[in-house]
Order: sequence, then structure tokens, then C-alpha cells
Amino acid sequence: MSSIARRITALFRTKANKLLDRAEDPREMLDYSYEKQLELLQNVRRGVADVATSRKRVELQMTQLRQSDEKLWGQAQQALAVGREDLAREALTRRAALATQLEDLQGQEASLQAEEEKLTLASQRLQTKVDAFRTRKETIKASYTAAEAETRIGEAVTGISEEMGDLGIAMRRAQDKTEQLQARAGALDELLASGALEDATVPAGRDDIQAELEAATAGHDVDAELARLKAELPAASAPPALGSVGEKPSGPEESGREATS
Repeated sequence: MSSIARRITALFRTKANKLLDRAEDPREMLDYSYEKQLELLQNVRRGVADVATSRKRVELQMTQLRQSDEKLWGQAQQALAVGREDLAREALTRRAALATQLEDLQGQEASLQAEEEKLTLASQRLQTKVDAFRTRKETIKASYTAAEAETRIGEAVTGISEEMGDLGIAMRRAQDKTEQLQARAGALDELLASGALEDATVPAGRDDIQAELEAATAGHDVDAELARLKAELPAASAPPALGSVGEKPSGPEESGREATS
């Protein structure tokens, strides 16, 4: 059972591959690949924008911390000026904590800056590749379209295309049917002439004897017409009759004697 299942699976994959090969259009696949590359490029650019946004946010936090640092430094000076050393100490303590936060943010800013530069470079390289692929894609599509048109014209001229093949088969079938009908009609004519078949268009009661009698009567009619035509011919055109046996033909003397008398 497993062997049969494997064979069925292999057969199904073979048929599916053939159908996919017929349905697949390289131009559509190239356009689809180009769209995917554009989506990837868009994602990279979106990543660059996200990193740049994060870097800007860190910069804003660093600016706020620097402002707070300056404010605390000023408050410490004012506290010492009025003799409030405790307040000055508190301001300096907070200022030290801000310095630690500011140092962390500076590290984040440097990391984000490096990441932004790396993504920007990757986006530029990908843009170059996408542009080159688009140019190559259009070239391949134009070549494929030209080759497809040339192939179709060649198939139409040579008659090996599917449409021309169907047309040729239809013409051969029509010719075969025509020849078959002509042969059948000829056979029927021969059978009717020989009397093997009866003509359905003649009156009922006609048989082969009657047909023979009519044929013989038609022959006598022809002979009678021929005799009538011979009788109507002029006498001058008739050939001279030969003399009877033993009768001498009349010579010139006889002709003169007859003329004198």
C-alpha cells in the first residue's frame, strides 16, 4: 500500500508540475519578484525610520537631562549662598544620578546611530539591486514577448500550432466525409443501373422486365429515326448505283448515238 501511495503521489506531482509549467508565465513571475523586492525595500526603509525615531527620542531625553543637570547645579549654588548646605547636597546628589542616566542614554544614542547608518547603507544597496533587477526584468519580458510572438508566427506558418492543427484535422475530416459520400453516391448509381436496387421515384409496379422492354423499344426508335434521316437525303448526294452483273457500261460511242437519236 505504501508503494502504491508513493507512486500515486509521484504521478500527482508530475501532472501538477506539467500543469504549472503550462500556466506559468515568466513575465508574471518577474513582476511578482519585483513586487516582493519592493516590499523588502519598503520594510528596510521603515526600519531605518523606526531607528531614527528612537534615536531622536533618546536625544530629546538627553537634552532634558542636560537641562535638569544645569538646573540642579544652579539650585546647589543658590542653596550654598543662603547657607542651606543640606539643600545643596540634595541637588548635587540628584545631579549625580542624572549624570548616570545621561551616560546610559549616550550609549543608546551611539548604538542607534550605528544601527541607523547600517540600515541606511543596506537600504541604498538594496535600492541599487532593485533598480538593476527592474531594468533586467523589463529586458527579459521584452525578449520573452518577442520570442513568444515569433514562435506563434512560426507555428502558424508551419501549421504545427494547436489552432492550426485543429483546423487541419477538421479539414481532413471534411475531406474524408466528402470522399465517403461521393463513393456511396457512385455505388448507388451503379446499383441502380444494374437493377440491383429500385428507384423509389418511379411509379410502383416497375420491374426489371419492363426496364428491358423499354430499353429495346428505345433502340428500335433510334433505328427508325436513322432510316428516316437516310430517306430524306437528296438524290444527288447518293452514290451512283453499280450495274447489274453482265451489263456493259455505256461508252462514249453509245452516249453519242443516244444524243443523235
